Amino acid sequence: MLGISGFATFAAHAADEVAKTPAAAEAAAHPEKAEAHEGLTPDAPVLVDLGVFKITSSMVFTWIVALGIIGFARYAMRNVKEVPEGAQNFWEWLVESLRDFLEGIIGRELVLKTFWFFATIFIFILFCNWAGLIPGMGTIGWGVPDAQGGLHHISHPLFRGVNADLNMTLAMSLIFFACWIVWALQANGPGGFIMHLFGPKGNTKGAMKVLMVAVFIIVGLLEVVSILFRPVSLSFRLYGNIYAGENILESMANIVPALAWLIPVPFYFMELLVGLVQALVFMLLTAVFTLLICQHEEEGHH
Repeated sequence: MLGISGFATFAAHAADEVAKTPAAAEAAAHPEKAEAHEGLTPDAPVLVDLGVFKITSSMVFTWIVALGIIGFARYAMRNVKEVPEGAQNFWEWLVESLRDFLEGIIGRELVLKTFWFFATIFIFILFCNWAGLIPGMGTIGWGVPDAQGGLHHISHPLFRGVNADLNMTLAMSLIFFACWIVWALQANGPGGFIMHLFGPKGNTKGAMKVLMVAVFIIVGLLEVVSILFRPVSLSFRLYGNIYAGENILESMANIVPALAWLIPVPFYFMELLVGLVQALVFMLLTAVFTLLICQHEEEGHH
């Protein structure tokens, strides 16, 4: 963990790097443009530019949230007791509830193989969404002063919501897509995987069977297109909801500056619910996609 001096050094270096970015230079040269662009910017500000590798504000917050989750899990399970209490009780309740919930949807056999991914993705997305609502998130950083010398809009925040960055949501979706392919091949084999997509279903004979083969080849091609678009839909669904939510909170806070502490409060509660729902939706969609490719036809009828 960084000490106070280490964090101060990083912040000073980050400030210098932010000042060198094209966006910051343009904002300084044209403050009227910076004032016109209110709300969260679509791209995460670059804090440190190392050439090929760039450290953004959302990346820094990703590390903080991940270390927080790992640290809490280690703390909760440091002294495991037969009758759990305190943090251990909460952590075991969370994991067991997720396991029982997923087992009722995709079955015990598939849960044993895939639970590590679904539980991790749900817990990570949930805590990232909720951590992004901590007061100060998005309001600590650098910006361009207005005509009165005040700084009411932060154009380059030091910390930015993790899932308000499309890079993160797309990365999680692509990781799922890679896992989905592996699980599909393990469950069906290469030939079974192809037959699952293009093979005719049902018991047909004669000319009807030939017709059904042609129909299911076309259906299989449409299914392939649908599969390729799943990472895109998963990433944009999560990103869009979190990005819009953070912009709404900032807009509500700027409607009446004197009541900036009160007006956003109902929207904070709404975003708490949205954060939970979006984590649940991402986990459920990935689980159902996995179930559809891993279950066999007779199991589906059963």
